[in-house]
Amino acid sequence: MKERTVLEARNINKFFYNPVKTQVLKDITFEVNRGEFVSIMGKSGCGKSTLLYILSTMDTSYEGNLLIDGQPVTGQSHTFLSRIRNEKIGFVFQFHYLLAEFSVLENVMIPGLKLGIVDRKELEYKAMEKLRIFGMEDHALKKANQLSGGQKQRVAIARALINDPLIIMGDEPSGNLDKKNSDIVFEIFQELALSYRQTLLIVTHDPEFAAGTDRIIEMEDGRIISS
Repeated sequence: MKERTVLEARNINKFFYNPVKTQVLKDITFEVNRGEFVSIMGKSGCGKSTLLYILSTMDTSYEGNLLIDGQPVTGQSHTFLSRIRNEKIGFVFQFHYLLAEFSVLENVMIPGLKLGIVDRKELEYKAMEKLRIFGMEDHALKKANQLSGGQKQRVAIARALINDPLIIMGDEPSGNLDKKNSDIVFEIFQELALSYRQTLLIVTHDPEFAAGTDRIIEMEDGRIISS
């Protein structure tokens, strides 16, 4: 039985005007199914981060069609897209973007507070559950700036999971980490895909990281050359 399609890009084209018109994405078409761990690879400047911004609904100036969970998101209002981002997408970036003045627990809760579906007490419980997955529950009350780099990235992944997103998108999430912590992050993603049926779409330039994923979408000069 085919898993349901979580993300579908159809003929995505993207142009920059600076001041000359340059095409940076060329006819990008692919889909990602539930529970898949997919990596997007390619040399710097090939368009992979630009593509991720479009897929995450943060960049809306493109040609083509994007569907998330079967819903067309192209041309929708900012309010609608903001809702989709909060409900359906979890983000993990190269930099953790934790707020230093808040505790680890509060940092994980932030997207949940923004979504506003469950009350604070329930959200606190959920946040502790997510931290437990990553062995970070004992650090819950520490301030974010008291953690090591690897620990911060684990908390950032826990935060991405707080609203039980349909898909996690990552832009070089292990890019700032040493080999040991990079391996830990990879293992966490793999565990999420295998044990929790979490869908993951990760941009990386690390061939070893990509080799361990279910599927590699390889980009060159704004096009997909293999998937």
